[in-house]
Amino acid sequence: MEFIITILAVIATHFIPAGQYAKVEYVADAGIFQITEPGGEVREVEGTEEAFYADEQLKDMKIDVNQFLNGAITKPISVPGTYTPLESAPMGPYDVFTSMVNGTINGVDIMVFILVLGGLIGVVNASGAFESGLVALTQKTKGREFFLVFLVSALMTLGGTTCGLEEEAVAFYPILAPVFIALGYDSIVTVGAIFLAGSMGTTFSTINPFAVVIASNAAGVQWTEGIEWRIAGCIVGGIVVIAYLYWYCKKIKKNPEASYTYEDREHFASLFNVHDSNSNEIKPFTWQRKLILILFVLAFILMVYGVVNLGWWFPQMAASFLAIAIICMFLTGLDEKSITDAFVNGASSLVGVSLIIGLARGVNMIMEEGLISDTLLYWATNAVNGMQGPVFILMMMVIFFLLGFIVPSSSGLAVLSMPILAPLADTVGIDRSIVVSAYNWGQYAMLYLAPTGLVMATLTMLDMKYTHWLKFVLPMVGFLFVFGGALLVAQVMLCGA
Repeated sequence: MEFIITILAVIATHFIPAGQYAKVEYVADAGIFQITEPGGEVREVEGTEEAFYADEQLKDMKIDVNQFLNGAITKPISVPGTYTPLESAPMGPYDVFTSMVNGTINGVDIMVFILVLGGLIGVVNASGAFESGLVALTQKTKGREFFLVFLVSALMTLGGTTCGLEEEAVAFYPILAPVFIALGYDSIVTVGAIFLAGSMGTTFSTINPFAVVIASNAAGVQWTEGIEWRIAGCIVGGIVVIAYLYWYCKKIKKNPEASYTYEDREHFASLFNVHDSNSNEIKPFTWQRKLILILFVLAFILMVYGVVNLGWWFPQMAASFLAIAIICMFLTGLDEKSITDAFVNGASSLVGVSLIIGLARGVNMIMEEGLISDTLLYWATNAVNGMQGPVFILMMMVIFFLLGFIVPSSSGLAVLSMPILAPLADTVGIDRSIVVSAYNWGQYAMLYLAPTGLVMATLTMLDMKYTHWLKFVLPMVGFLFVFGGALLVAQVMLCGA
């Protein structure tokens, strides 16, 4: 998909008029603001808040200067009101391929972090900590069947909001599906507790590096901005998912024929064998595996502390995750080849995500070098000119919902769209972090549904009909639009710019 978008971007440079805004960036080493005019001329302004707002071009920018000074904004930012038409600079066929390479090089810091995170997940998975921990939970929920659904849903929501636990969760289906069968539940409950709960957590990402961190970086804001709204949204979203699953579980327990997948119940049960809790195949939940899970959680706590207090970014985060992965390797007790293979396999499972980031950055480079990126921004700015903040942010949510079908990758969509759409917030007087929220909530409303995303892989694994899933998930999509839209409007009204 990104390859097709790259080709379309190259073609667009032949038809969309060229133009640019003036760009301002903070050069920390020199302690100055550097303004690059549309024609390429560069001038400098003293790196202070007073000098920034004393400049004729910069004085009306609705942006916190401290975001430049403290390193939260590292990219050049468009200066509103400075758009200037320029001579066309169309790109050629060869630029399709050079942009992919250069975009990958440009995003290497994020890509390395993603690969290390995948490796850590692979090590934890190979240790048996995930599986034994989940099985340990099943043994403690006899007579309290829904309690296991509650715990799995809560853990998946937490995993989604912290590390975007979605693709990796595919490994949980063979483990949990037999358990849910034994508890008298159906395939809908299995997907709901894993995919839906995980996706709800990812929708309201708090520290998820694949969504909110990358999107905030591309938007030019600190990813901790607006986190209190995302935490509140995640809590409410998690409660709603669990309540919805409780209602559904209670309904099918009372009347099995009420199951949305009742016609396929026998086929679904035949796909899996119920776990025997006394089977020797299940790894015991030893102190080593408990410690590995604790370290896994600690990695994300350390990441937040490092970013907030120590000025960490992707290289430092990757190093901390690598250190914890190595500690976990020793705790697994596996031989060198097995644990190395586990790390490599975990990293390789996220190669696609990494490459998408590189390819998406290549698209941005095509649009920037072809001088059409700012033209699109200019047109969009005119489209929302005079639009009130609440209406604007709701429109942003709808735009991201539609884009989610075309680019079903949270990280890919973030780096494709944020540099263009986030600055629009400046023109209507709201904070860019609210656009980041609109991106999260809008895109994921689509990803619950989009056959271009993970949902089809999930349904295929469980051999479930898409129509059955659609019937179950549509109320959650409706909830997300109503609740997410209300949160966005509340942020605009209470926070502004």
